[in-house]
Amino acid sequence: MLLAGASCSSPTEYDVIIRNGFIYDGTGHSAVKADLAIADDTIAAIGNLTDSRAETEIDATGLAVTPGFINMMSHTQETILADGRAKSDMYQGITLEVMGEGRSMGPLNDAVREDLRARGDDIPYDFAWTTLEEYLQHLETRGVSPNVASFVGATTVRIHELGQENRPPSPEELKRMRTLVQQAMEQGAMGVASALMQVPGPFADTNELIELAKVAADHDGLYASHIRFSGPRLLDGVGEVIAIAREAGIRAEVYHLKAVGRENAPKLGEAIAMIERARGEGLEITADVYPYNAGSGGLTAAMPPWVGEGGQEARVRRLKDPALRKRIAREMLTPADDWENLYLGVGGPSGYMVVGLKNPDLKHLNGKTIAEIAELWRTSPEEAAMDLIIKDDSRVMSVGFSMSEENVSKKIPIPWMSFCTDSPAVAPEGIFLKTHIHPRAYGSFPRILAKYVREENALSLEEAVRKMAALPAANLKLDRRGMLREGYYADVLVFDPKTIQDRATYTEPHQFSTGMLHVFVNGGHVVNDGEHTGATPGRFVRGPGWKGREGREP
Repeated sequence: MLLAGASCSSPTEYDVIIRNGFIYDGTGHSAVKADLAIADDTIAAIGNLTDSRAETEIDATGLAVTPGFINMMSHTQETILADGRAKSDMYQGITLEVMGEGRSMGPLNDAVREDLRARGDDIPYDFAWTTLEEYLQHLETRGVSPNVASFVGATTVRIHELGQENRPPSPEELKRMRTLVQQAMEQGAMGVASALMQVPGPFADTNELIELAKVAADHDGLYASHIRFSGPRLLDGVGEVIAIAREAGIRAEVYHLKAVGRENAPKLGEAIAMIERARGEGLEITADVYPYNAGSGGLTAAMPPWVGEGGQEARVRRLKDPALRKRIAREMLTPADDWENLYLGVGGPSGYMVVGLKNPDLKHLNGKTIAEIAELWRTSPEEAAMDLIIKDDSRVMSVGFSMSEENVSKKIPIPWMSFCTDSPAVAPEGIFLKTHIHPRAYGSFPRILAKYVREENALSLEEAVRKMAALPAANLKLDRRGMLREGYYADVLVFDPKTIQDRATYTEPHQFSTGMLHVFVNGGHVVNDGEHTGATPGRFVRGPGWKGREGREP
């Protein structure tokens, strides 16, 4: 840690001084009691600043002062258009949202716009951009509280050229897809990311992904993936990421590493060992995780991928066909090798809780399981699942209880594991209350600090901060973020390690975490004494391939 602040003949003036806090600089080193000063958007000094003054002075005695946390996989790309304050994440200490899992908000054409509209959840917005760069700049210009960054989605560039078709791209189509990735990388994308369980993501084969990853590698980007298999074929899913990293010569990140299905829980240890062996060979493979034993995604993932080929309209048409309904129900109940059967992975209809119904006539069913809805409708659970998708004309966001708590605890301390919410940033107000959401939207990072650091001693606070800030910053190759150092951007948190706490639950998810006292983003005071100030100092954070100024932020 770089300490400064020797006495001067006249007091040095800063914008903010945080005094007497325990500085956790993000490196994993032991905390040091010191002062920290902010000038404009930068950390100006760390050390003994007794002789210095500031417009805003904060007494952090007994409190932790840390770098802002990085949400390695955020789905706030639409909700932040509705509310740039991103309050659920601000109260967790998240100062950078990294978006773009499979689908990104650019590059756009008519096919991509149609796909994004079909997936939207209650959030109305107009497309005021075409490229991914324009979208991220649009956020900064209109005002957002957190910093924002994004991968370019492998699914998005596929839809851009192939629509929802289940076939390999032609050589010319693949060339255009590679060009789209190149353009996004030069505009500041963090890399290319795939989501291989949500249609049409599974239609991309490994060779297609390697070709896109090669382009990202040429720009020093990262390949990130919601892997193809997390259940019986978990090891195949992890193996594919490793193969892509090796063949493309790229760093790679496994999104929310997990073993889906109680019977598959023992496979997690071998998946971790596979990654360790790959790292031992020199491959830079990392992963992230959220601290819950339930995942969340579209109910459409409970059905075989062929059902969704051609998009939502084609899916609904198939779900209405009496003969196909029988086939779909049969395949939902049958283990498969060629697709990830999440319906079986969560233990059947009692393990699926519906949370994202859009139809006003159906919203009273949010928070109920498929089994409960089937009982209400006096039909089979499989028929109920199909009817929900038809009646809501959406993918029907759901929570699936599919993982063991023992495995969650096993993943949290792994040195190369960072963290994510895998969720949008929301608030317990307005349009967001129309949707029953996974508690990870409100509680992921505080839950780690409360449950796994304070209560279970699974890892130290120093190590938790490193994994929440410096580790993801290094994986993304960010410029001057992720640590508390002089000259770094002033993304700074002040919180009480003894009281920070997640409060959201599966039944009552819309509850802010508590204990995050101050949040600064680029020097802007976003949370002051535990209350959001309304400040929107967030910026578009560019990846290492940006062509603006040697890959550095403007």
